[in-house]
Amino acid sequence: MISALVNIFKVPDLRKKILFTLGLVAVYRIGAYIPTAGIDGAALAQFFRNMASTAGGSLFGIMNLFSGGAIENMTIFALGIMPYISSSIIIQLLATVIPQFEKLAKEGGEEGRKKLTQYTRYGTIVLAIVQSFFISLWLENPAHFQGLQIVQFPGWGFRLLTILTLASGTAFIMWLGEQITEYGIGNGMSMIITAGIISRMPVAMSQLVILLSPFSPTKRQLDIFTLILMVALMVFVVVAVVMITQGQRKIPVQYAKRIVGRKIYGGQSTYIPFRVNHAGVIPIIFAQSILLFPATVAGFFPNKILKGLADALMRGNAVYFILYSALILFFSYFYTAITFNPADVADNMKKFGGFIPGIRPGQPTASYFDRILTRVTLPGAIFLALIAIFPSIISRWLNIPFLIASFFGGTALLIVVGVMLDTMKQVESQLLMRHYEGFLKKGRLRSRR
Repeated sequence: MISALVNIFKVPDLRKKILFTLGLVAVYRIGAYIPTAGIDGAALAQFFRNMASTAGGSLFGIMNLFSGGAIENMTIFALGIMPYISSSIIIQLLATVIPQFEKLAKEGGEEGRKKLTQYTRYGTIVLAIVQSFFISLWLENPAHFQGLQIVQFPGWGFRLLTILTLASGTAFIMWLGEQITEYGIGNGMSMIITAGIISRMPVAMSQLVILLSPFSPTKRQLDIFTLILMVALMVFVVVAVVMITQGQRKIPVQYAKRIVGRKIYGGQSTYIPFRVNHAGVIPIIFAQSILLFPATVAGFFPNKILKGLADALMRGNAVYFILYSALILFFSYFYTAITFNPADVADNMKKFGGFIPGIRPGQPTASYFDRILTRVTLPGAIFLALIAIFPSIISRWLNIPFLIASFFGGTALLIVVGVMLDTMKQVESQLLMRHYEGFLKKGRLRSRR
């Protein structure tokens, strides 16, 4: 691994990509500290510190995690990349129900992909404007902040300024992510989300040091044996997440030989990988959004019924755990069903002469895919449900802040592990490609001599 890390900076093209990616991530993190005008940042930070134990159980807590703490200080990047994630999910759903979008996704080719990307950008801006408007209303009401006055001069001037600032910040983050994807290494949007999550680690470590209090035994709230248990659990969870993320069921596919002119095509064997966790973190995001929606609405529009429903769905209650797990299971199957169509895959295989040994082409192959996908998705969905509720269990069991417990599972750990694995694969492929080409060039020169 050390030699691979050294080789990364020996390849000029790969070195430029990595430095370019790190530079844009640094720009993103600098912007996460530029405050929005008209807001008392100290009062807002005090409010989030007061509700630190439950910050992970609100919609703003999730947004704060994805934005790397930007919403806690209400900076110009407070919305983070959440509007883009929501817009891309909406476009994916529309591509399965609207014929025009479906045609662009399947038959449009490169032009169709560009149009869908443009629609995603437009949707991102619209969602950013709507979210920033409601955030400005939320900031103006002292009742939401335990009587603290967050906005110095409330009114439409502040609202319009907030909408312009936050929507522009989201558009700039979206541009940064696209630049990283095109000229850097890895997926730009995923890298930005990961940078925001990792930026919360120093805060979590400082809270952990305070709980340990190594120089003040009288103030110690966490003993060394609990710390060892936490480290062991962390290693176990990370290993489990890597195994489930990488786990897949390989379906063997055989292609028949075809004679076109004087050339013979096909005849090779390959496989179709069915991932155990095909939906990724999307089911957790969907489930969290639905469960936290009543609490968010109750915060904007006080109502006894909404408040009672929000209290019943608070993180830590039995109803919360049951509904949360059930929604994750449902959305795992739902998202897998809309992103993978067994009938289309079976038809494409039939067109190119592909078949599964022992299975007839056409509808029998589609039924076989559907049956295998249903069985493979179940363990992945159960694992997602367990890993999603694990931070809440750890927080209550070990009596530690939720920010520390959030790195033991949930959305944060899944995203960080997934992005790290994908980035490592891309770097490794770049290294292998460069070494392979360099070897062939030397061989050609020697043969000529």
